[in-house]
Amino acid sequence: MRDEEARSLAGPHSQFHGEGYQKGYEEGSSLGMIEGRQYGTLHGAKIGSEIGCYQGFAFAWRCLLHGCATEKDSKKMKVLESLIRMIQKFPYDDPTYDKLHEDLDRIRGKFKQLCSLLNVQPDFKISAEGSGLSF
Repeated sequence: MRDEEARSLAGPHSQFHGEGYQKGYEEGSSLGMIEGRQYGTLHGAKIGSEIGCYQGFAFAWRCLLHGCATEKDSKKMKVLESLIRMIQKFPYDDPTYDKLHEDLDRIRGKFKQLCSLLNVQPDFKISAEGSGLSF
């Protein structure tokens, strides 16, 4: 009789365990999607803000250097135009792009090179209030 009692008690326990697992899995998946979306939005916004600052910086300096005839300014313009091309080719709409971080690092390096040639000391900051580039 004890074997039959044990089996009858194991049935409901097993059923509740399975139902609890399923419910927990569904809730966890839903919360994971929400958290992942928030994380992606936050980090995408940071990258977009950073690239936008580089782009604005580059466009401003293109206007300032336009028409300069010195050889030194010619080198600055080449690096500047290279940075602009890199920014324009950056895959803003494809977060699954496998070389996204490599391209972002190249843009950062080109930006630093340009700042060195221009003899400016940028201070790019990302905070809760927004981002900014100061000198």
